[in-house]
Amino acid sequence: GSIGSHILKSLLATGKHEVTVLTRPESTATFPSSTNIIKVDYTSAPSITSALQGQDFLVITLAVSSPPDLHSRIVNAAAEANVKYIMPNYYGYGLSERSGSAPADPILGSFGRFVNDVRSVQEKGWKGKYVALCCGFWYEFSLGMGEAWLGFDLHNRKVTFYDQGEKKVNVSTWELCGKAVAALLSLPIDKADNDSPALSDWDNSGVYVSSFLTNQREILASLHRVLGTTDADWTINQQPVEERYEQGLKELQGGDRTGYAKAMYAKIFYPEGRGDYETGWGVDNGKLGLEEESLNVATKRTLEMVDGGFGYRKYLPKEQ
Repeated sequence: GSIGSHILKSLLATGKHEVTVLTRPESTATFPSSTNIIKVDYTSAPSITSALQGQDFLVITLAVSSPPDLHSRIVNAAAEANVKYIMPNYYGYGLSERSGSAPADPILGSFGRFVNDVRSVQEKGWKGKYVALCCGFWYEFSLGMGEAWLGFDLHNRKVTFYDQGEKKVNVSTWELCGKAVAALLSLPIDKADNDSPALSDWDNSGVYVSSFLTNQREILASLHRVLGTTDADWTINQQPVEERYEQGLKELQGGDRTGYAKAMYAKIFYPEGRGDYETGWGVDNGKLGLEEESLNVATKRTLEMVDGGFGYRKYLPKEQ
Protein backbone atom coordinates (compact mmCIF):
# COMPACT_ATOMS: atom_id res chain seq x y z
CA GLY A 1 0.00 0.00 0.00
CA SER A 2 0.92 3.68 -0.35
CA ILE A 3 1.77 4.16 3.31
CA GLY A 4 4.05 1.15 3.71
CA SER A 5 7.28 2.71 2.45
CA HIS A 6 6.88 5.69 4.78
CA ILE A 7 6.33 3.47 7.82
CA LEU A 8 9.33 1.34 6.86
CA LYS A 9 11.58 4.39 6.42
CA SER A 10 10.62 5.81 9.81
CA LEU A 11 10.99 2.48 11.61
CA LEU A 12 14.48 1.97 10.22
CA ALA A 13 15.45 5.55 11.09
CA THR A 14 14.96 4.82 14.80
CA GLY A 15 17.66 2.14 14.74
CA LYS A 16 15.68 0.31 17.44
CA HIS A 17 13.79 -2.33 15.51
CA GLU A 18 14.45 -5.51 13.60
CA VAL A 19 12.12 -5.12 10.63
CA THR A 20 10.86 -7.94 8.44
CA VAL A 21 9.03 -7.21 5.18
CA LEU A 22 6.59 -9.75 3.78
CA THR A 23 6.12 -9.51 0.03
CA ARG A 24 4.76 -11.52 -2.89
CA PRO A 25 7.10 -13.97 -4.68
CA GLU A 26 6.71 -12.09 -7.96
CA SER A 27 7.34 -8.66 -6.43
CA THR A 28 10.23 -6.68 -7.91
CA ALA A 29 10.25 -4.10 -5.11
CA THR A 30 13.60 -3.36 -3.50
CA PHE A 31 14.15 -2.74 0.21
CA PRO A 32 17.01 -1.46 2.37
CA SER A 33 19.66 -4.05 3.21
CA SER A 34 18.88 -3.64 6.91
CA THR A 35 15.49 -5.32 6.49
CA ASN A 36 14.68 -9.02 6.45
CA ILE A 37 12.73 -9.95 3.32
CA ILE A 38 10.41 -12.96 3.26
CA LYS A 39 8.62 -13.95 0.06
CA VAL A 40 5.15 -15.18 0.99
CA ASP A 41 2.49 -17.13 -0.88
CA TYR A 42 -0.55 -15.19 0.29
CA THR A 43 -2.88 -17.95 -0.92
CA SER A 44 -1.29 -20.33 1.61
CA ALA A 45 -2.13 -19.92 5.29
CA PRO A 46 0.91 -21.99 6.38
CA SER A 47 3.19 -19.76 4.28
CA ILE A 48 1.91 -16.60 5.97
CA THR A 49 1.94 -18.16 9.43
CA SER A 50 5.50 -19.39 9.02
CA ALA A 51 6.66 -15.92 7.96
CA LEU A 52 5.07 -14.34 11.03
CA GLN A 53 6.55 -16.69 13.62
CA GLY A 54 8.43 -14.79 16.33
CA GLN A 55 7.15 -11.34 15.33
CA ASP A 56 5.99 -8.93 18.04
CA PHE A 57 4.08 -6.34 16.01
CA LEU A 58 2.49 -6.73 12.58
CA VAL A 59 1.72 -3.63 10.51
CA ILE A 60 -0.62 -4.44 7.60
CA THR A 61 -0.44 -2.10 4.59
CA LEU A 62 -2.49 -3.41 1.68
CA ALA A 63 -3.36 -1.71 -1.59
CA VAL A 64 -7.03 -1.16 -2.41
CA SER A 65 -6.58 -3.61 -5.28
CA SER A 66 -5.75 -6.47 -2.89
CA PRO A 67 -8.13 -9.47 -2.79
CA PRO A 68 -11.04 -8.76 -0.39
CA ASP A 69 -10.23 -11.70 1.88
CA LEU A 70 -6.46 -11.16 2.04
CA HIS A 71 -6.59 -9.03 5.17
CA SER A 72 -8.53 -11.64 7.13
CA ARG A 73 -6.13 -14.35 5.93
CA ILE A 74 -3.15 -12.37 7.22
CA VAL A 75 -4.85 -11.63 10.54
CA ASN A 76 -5.77 -15.27 11.07
CA ALA A 77 -2.20 -16.31 10.27
CA ALA A 78 -0.86 -13.71 12.71
CA ALA A 79 -3.10 -15.09 15.44
CA GLU A 80 -1.93 -18.62 14.64
CA ALA A 81 1.69 -17.42 14.90
CA ASN A 82 0.95 -15.72 18.25
CA VAL A 83 1.94 -12.24 17.06
CA LYS A 84 1.43 -9.93 20.04
CA TYR A 85 0.11 -6.82 18.28
CA ILE A 86 -1.59 -6.08 14.96
CA MET A 87 -2.07 -2.71 13.28
CA PRO A 88 -4.92 -3.42 10.83
CA ASN A 89 -5.18 -1.87 7.39
CA TYR A 90 -7.52 0.83 8.74
CA TYR A 91 -5.81 4.23 8.29
CA GLY A 92 -8.99 6.28 8.39
CA TYR A 93 -11.12 8.47 10.59
CA GLY A 94 -12.02 7.82 14.19
CA LEU A 95 -13.67 4.74 15.53
CA SER A 96 -17.17 5.43 16.89
CA GLU A 97 -15.66 5.69 20.36
CA ARG A 98 -12.05 6.12 21.37
CA SER A 99 -12.15 2.37 21.93
CA GLY A 100 -15.39 1.57 20.15
CA SER A 101 -16.64 0.19 16.88
CA ALA A 102 -15.98 1.34 13.34
CA PRO A 103 -18.51 3.74 11.74
CA ALA A 104 -21.75 2.16 10.52
CA ASP A 105 -21.99 4.23 7.32
CA PRO A 106 -21.95 1.92 4.26
CA ILE A 107 -19.01 3.79 2.72
CA LEU A 108 -16.92 4.67 5.76
CA GLY A 109 -17.86 1.40 7.42
CA SER A 110 -16.03 -0.51 4.71
CA PHE A 111 -12.84 0.31 6.62
CA GLY A 112 -14.35 -1.23 9.73
CA ARG A 113 -14.00 -4.75 8.41
CA PHE A 114 -10.25 -4.50 8.97
CA VAL A 115 -10.76 -3.87 12.69
CA ASN A 116 -13.48 -6.52 12.81
CA ASP A 117 -11.07 -9.08 11.34
CA VAL A 118 -8.86 -8.62 14.39
CA ARG A 119 -11.74 -8.66 16.85
CA SER A 120 -12.88 -11.91 15.29
CA VAL A 121 -9.63 -13.71 16.13
CA GLN A 122 -9.73 -12.22 19.62
CA GLU A 123 -13.16 -13.75 20.11
CA LYS A 124 -11.70 -17.09 19.01
CA GLY A 125 -9.02 -16.95 21.68
CA TRP A 126 -6.12 -14.87 20.35
CA LYS A 127 -4.62 -13.04 23.33
CA GLY A 128 -2.97 -10.27 21.32
CA LYS A 129 -4.01 -6.65 20.93
CA TYR A 130 -4.64 -4.29 18.03
CA VAL A 131 -3.95 -0.59 17.53
CA ALA A 132 -5.65 1.22 14.63
CA LEU A 133 -3.95 4.29 13.16
CA CYS A 134 -6.66 6.96 12.92
CA CYS A 135 -5.03 9.55 10.68
CA GLY A 136 -7.85 10.88 8.52
CA PHE A 137 -7.32 11.15 4.79
CA TRP A 138 -3.74 11.13 3.52
CA TYR A 139 -3.10 14.72 2.45
CA GLU A 140 -0.85 14.23 -0.57
CA PHE A 141 -2.93 11.35 -1.90
CA SER A 142 -6.24 13.17 -1.42
CA LEU A 143 -5.13 16.46 -2.96
CA GLY A 144 -3.23 14.87 -5.83
CA MET A 145 -5.53 12.08 -7.00
CA GLY A 146 -8.13 14.27 -8.68
CA GLU A 147 -11.45 16.10 -8.37
CA ALA A 148 -13.41 13.08 -7.10
CA TRP A 149 -11.27 12.93 -3.97
CA LEU A 150 -10.69 16.22 -2.18
CA GLY A 151 -12.38 18.27 -4.89
CA PHE A 152 -9.20 19.56 -6.57
CA ASP A 153 -8.12 19.07 -10.18
CA LEU A 154 -4.57 20.38 -9.99
CA HIS A 155 -3.81 19.86 -13.68
CA ASN A 156 -6.63 22.15 -14.79
CA ARG A 157 -6.74 24.39 -11.71
CA LYS A 158 -10.31 23.55 -10.84
CA VAL A 159 -11.90 22.93 -7.46
CA THR A 160 -15.36 21.87 -6.33
CA PHE A 161 -16.13 23.08 -2.82
CA TYR A 162 -18.34 20.88 -0.68
CA ASP A 163 -20.99 23.40 0.37
CA GLN A 164 -18.97 26.58 1.07
CA GLY A 165 -15.63 24.80 1.42
CA GLU A 166 -15.38 25.80 5.07
CA LYS A 167 -15.92 22.48 6.90
CA LYS A 168 -12.68 21.53 8.64
CA VAL A 169 -11.41 17.95 8.70
CA ASN A 170 -8.27 16.26 9.94
CA VAL A 171 -5.74 15.06 7.36
CA SER A 172 -2.26 13.58 7.70
CA THR A 173 0.80 13.43 5.49
CA TRP A 174 2.36 10.07 4.71
CA GLU A 175 5.51 11.23 6.51
CA LEU A 176 3.61 11.94 9.72
CA CYS A 177 1.91 8.54 9.57
CA GLY A 178 5.28 6.84 9.24
CA LYS A 179 6.75 8.79 12.14
CA ALA A 180 3.67 8.09 14.27
CA VAL A 181 4.00 4.33 13.86
CA ALA A 182 7.74 4.46 14.54
CA ALA A 183 7.20 6.56 17.67
CA LEU A 184 4.44 4.26 18.88
CA LEU A 185 6.58 1.15 18.47
CA SER A 186 9.50 2.84 20.23
CA LEU A 187 7.52 3.28 23.45
CA PRO A 188 7.73 0.78 26.31
CA ILE A 189 4.95 -1.79 26.12
CA ASP A 190 3.71 -1.11 29.65
CA LYS A 191 3.70 2.08 31.69
CA ALA A 192 6.67 2.85 33.91
CA ASP A 193 4.77 5.72 35.57
CA ASN A 194 1.54 7.67 35.14
CA ASP A 195 3.19 10.52 33.23
CA SER A 196 4.90 8.55 30.46
CA PRO A 197 3.05 7.08 27.47
CA ALA A 198 3.27 3.37 26.70
CA LEU A 199 2.11 1.20 23.81
CA SER A 200 -0.49 -0.40 26.07
CA ASP A 201 -2.25 2.99 26.38
CA TRP A 202 -3.74 2.27 22.97
CA ASP A 203 -4.54 -1.43 23.40
CA ASN A 204 -7.59 -2.38 21.31
CA SER A 205 -8.30 1.21 20.30
CA GLY A 206 -7.18 3.93 17.93
CA VAL A 207 -4.11 6.14 18.09
CA TYR A 208 -5.20 9.53 16.73
CA VAL A 209 -2.77 11.66 14.75
CA SER A 210 -3.17 14.59 12.38
CA SER A 211 -0.98 16.91 10.35
CA PHE A 212 -3.61 19.57 9.75
CA LEU A 213 -7.16 20.45 10.78
CA THR A 214 -8.05 22.29 7.60
CA ASN A 215 -10.70 22.91 4.95
CA GLN A 216 -10.86 23.28 1.18
CA ARG A 217 -10.61 27.06 1.26
CA GLU A 218 -7.44 26.91 3.35
CA ILE A 219 -5.99 24.31 0.99
CA LEU A 220 -6.77 26.54 -2.00
CA ALA A 221 -5.07 29.43 -0.19
CA SER A 222 -2.02 27.20 0.32
CA LEU A 223 -2.01 26.38 -3.40
CA HIS A 224 -2.12 30.10 -4.13
CA ARG A 225 0.90 30.70 -1.90
CA VAL A 226 2.89 27.90 -3.52
CA LEU A 227 1.85 28.60 -7.12
CA GLY A 228 1.54 32.37 -6.95
CA THR A 229 -2.08 32.19 -8.14
CA THR A 230 -5.32 33.82 -7.01
CA ASP A 231 -8.96 32.73 -7.15
CA ALA A 232 -9.15 34.40 -10.56
CA ASP A 233 -6.74 31.77 -11.93
CA TRP A 234 -8.96 28.89 -10.83
CA THR A 235 -12.38 27.58 -11.80
CA ILE A 236 -14.24 27.37 -8.49
CA ASN A 237 -17.52 25.46 -8.21
CA GLN A 238 -19.73 24.58 -5.27
CA GLN A 239 -21.90 21.51 -4.68
CA PRO A 240 -24.11 20.60 -1.71
CA VAL A 241 -22.30 17.86 0.15
CA GLU A 242 -25.41 15.64 0.41
CA GLU A 243 -25.92 15.91 -3.35
CA ARG A 244 -22.31 15.01 -3.99
CA TYR A 245 -22.55 11.97 -1.71
CA GLU A 246 -25.64 10.67 -3.52
CA GLN A 247 -24.00 11.38 -6.89
CA GLY A 248 -20.99 9.34 -5.84
CA LEU A 249 -23.16 6.39 -4.79
CA LYS A 250 -25.03 6.52 -8.10
CA GLU A 251 -21.78 6.59 -10.08
CA LEU A 252 -20.43 3.67 -8.07
CA GLN A 253 -23.58 1.64 -8.70
CA GLY A 254 -23.13 2.40 -12.40
CA GLY A 255 -19.64 0.92 -12.39
CA ASP A 256 -17.59 4.14 -12.06
CA ARG A 257 -15.01 3.39 -9.37
CA THR A 258 -14.33 7.07 -8.76
CA GLY A 259 -17.87 7.26 -7.38
CA TYR A 260 -16.63 5.46 -4.28
CA ALA A 261 -14.02 8.16 -3.67
CA LYS A 262 -16.55 10.93 -4.31
CA ALA A 263 -19.06 9.47 -1.84
CA MET A 264 -16.45 8.69 0.81
CA TYR A 265 -14.87 12.14 0.77
CA ALA A 266 -18.23 13.90 0.66
CA LYS A 267 -19.44 11.98 3.71
CA ILE A 268 -16.48 13.15 5.76
CA PHE A 269 -17.41 16.76 4.95
CA TYR A 270 -20.99 16.47 6.22
CA PRO A 271 -21.64 19.24 8.80
CA GLU A 272 -22.16 16.61 11.51
CA GLY A 273 -19.53 14.32 10.01
CA ARG A 274 -16.66 12.65 11.82
CA GLY A 275 -13.97 14.42 9.81
CA ASP A 276 -12.89 16.62 12.74
CA TYR A 277 -11.84 14.25 15.50
CA GLU A 278 -9.31 16.69 16.93
CA THR A 279 -11.85 19.12 18.40
CA GLY A 280 -13.95 16.47 20.09
CA TRP A 281 -11.38 13.86 21.07
CA GLY A 282 -7.98 15.45 20.71
CA VAL A 283 -4.95 13.95 18.97
CA ASP A 284 -1.99 11.97 20.24
CA ASN A 285 0.70 13.92 18.36
CA GLY A 286 2.14 15.32 21.58
CA LYS A 287 2.33 11.96 23.34
CA LEU A 288 4.24 10.58 20.35
CA GLY A 289 6.57 13.58 20.08
CA LEU A 290 5.46 14.45 16.54
CA GLU A 291 6.60 17.82 15.24
CA GLU A 292 4.29 20.40 13.70
CA GLU A 293 4.23 20.43 9.89
CA SER A 294 3.84 23.13 7.24
CA LEU A 295 0.73 23.00 5.06
CA ASN A 296 2.57 24.83 2.29
CA VAL A 297 5.43 22.31 2.29
CA ALA A 298 2.96 19.42 2.05
CA THR A 299 1.09 21.20 -0.75
CA LYS A 300 4.31 21.81 -2.68
CA ARG A 301 5.27 18.15 -2.27
CA THR A 302 1.88 17.12 -3.69
CA LEU A 303 2.27 19.39 -6.72
CA GLU A 304 5.68 17.85 -7.40
CA MET A 305 4.13 14.37 -7.19
CA VAL A 306 1.41 15.34 -9.67
CA ASP A 307 3.98 16.86 -12.03
CA GLY A 308 5.74 13.49 -11.86
CA GLY A 309 2.64 11.62 -12.99
CA PHE A 310 0.80 10.92 -9.74
CA GLY A 311 -2.99 10.99 -9.81
CA TYR A 312 -5.99 9.07 -11.03
CA ARG A 313 -5.01 9.48 -14.67
CA LYS A 314 -1.93 7.39 -13.87
CA TYR A 315 -4.21 4.40 -13.40
CA LEU A 316 -6.33 4.88 -16.53
CA PRO A 317 -5.80 2.65 -19.60
CA LYS A 318 -3.27 4.14 -21.98
CA GLU A 319 -4.72 5.61 -25.18
CA GLN A 320 -4.07 3.55 -28.29
